[in-house]
Parts: sequence; C-alpha cells; structure tokens
Amino acid sequence: MGRQRQTGMGRQRRQRGLPALTYCPLRERPVRRLPQLFAGLALYGFSLSVMVRASLGVNPWSVLYEGLAEHTSLSFGTISAVVGALVLVLWIPLRQRPTFGTFANVVVLACASDAGLRLLPEDLGLPARIGLLLGGILLNGLAVAVYVGARFGPGPRDGLMTGTAAVTGRSLRQVRTLMEITVLVAGALLGGTVGAGTVLYALAVGPVTQYCLPWFAYRSTVTPSVRSPLRRPVRPSPLPARSRR
Repeated sequence: MGRQRQTGMGRQRRQRGLPALTYCPLRERPVRRLPQLFAGLALYGFSLSVMVRASLGVNPWSVLYEGLAEHTSLSFGTISAVVGALVLVLWIPLRQRPTFGTFANVVVLACASDAGLRLLPEDLGLPARIGLLLGGILLNGLAVAVYVGARFGPGPRDGLMTGTAAVTGRSLRQVRTLMEITVLVAGALLGGTVGAGTVLYALAVGPVTQYCLPWFAYRSTVTPSVRSPLRRPVRPSPLPARSRR
C-alpha cells in the first residue's frame, strides 16, 4: 500500500510538472501560441520601462541600454533592438539558428519598452518609485513565463548563453553569471542606473518566473512517431557462407 501511494504521488507530481520548454514549430497551433508570445514580449518590454522609471536600479541588460542611451541619440528601445541584433551576429560562430521567436523578441521588446517610457511619468516620489520597482519585477517574471511558455525559441541573449555553454563546455549558470556581470559593469561605466533594484531583480525574478511557468507552459499535442525518420531500418546481415550450405 505504501509503495502504491508513493507511486501515485510521484505520478501526480509529474502531471503537475512542467513540460519540455524546447522549441515547437510555428505551424503547431499558431492561433493558440502566437498571442501568448506577443503578449509576453509586450509585457516584458513594458516591465523594463516600469523599472527604468522607478530609478532604483534595473536589470543588467537595461543598465547597459541606459548607459548607451546617455552617449547616443537613440531611444532605450532602439538601443535594445540594436544590441539584440549585434548579439545575433555572435550566434554565427556558435552555430545557433534564430527562430521566429528570436526576431519577435528583438522587435516587440523595443517597441513595448519605448511605448512604456512615453506613457509613464518621470520624477515620481519615493513611495511611487518603490511601487513601480516591485510591480516591474513581478511583471517581468510573469512576462518571462508567458513568452518562454509559448515555446517559440530563445531570445538573442538566451541563445548566446546556451550556445556559449555548448561550445565551451561550461555550465549555463557559469556562462549566464559571467554574461550578466560583464554587461552590468559595462553599463555602469557608461552611466546606467545600478541600485537596490538591480540586486532585488537578480534575487526575485527567477522564483517569480518559476512560479508562473506551470500556468503558461504550452503542452504539445503532437505525438511523436514511433518510427523516427532519423533512424534507418535495420536490415538483417547476410548469413555466412557456411550457414548457406
């Protein structure tokens, strides 16, 4: 009885667990998945502008965007798109292939973040800025779960991380940490905003995303074929000469 109960509990955990978050082809239920992708990316871009307006520290990549914006005439969103395109160039030696979701990440993120900066007021009081920071972090974690759960492939920065880890043999954690530190230092030297919000984002966005992912992760309805097209049928080897006599 005890073993059956443990087996049943394990089955329930697997049912509640996440499906694979690997890439699913565009042709697979696009009416169901495309709105989720665009909504998640739009929310992500807007959440970046919310944290920028809080002026209490932003995530490392936004620190870089802010620093570059201080030295150019380009908008925050335009810089994010330019950096995203430059990161895609780094995919070439890593043999990474962009997907539809990769290009959507670059375009929608830039438009949504610029729109948010136009809509949100500047020079707010400290209580309002704290509220914006907390709300922006929560919205950012939710947005990541929404667009990643649509399973249209990684964004430019995530693809750079996975490709570098595959080529170097390093763990994803090591590669991601080095990337974030490098981007953060570069952005800070250029004048980007680094503060308590940067630390809070690093600590909170992962758990928020993990909590929200089960609600938005797309579960594929396509059942794989029993006979894989990559496998060739095994032919029986010819009998030796003595056996044929």
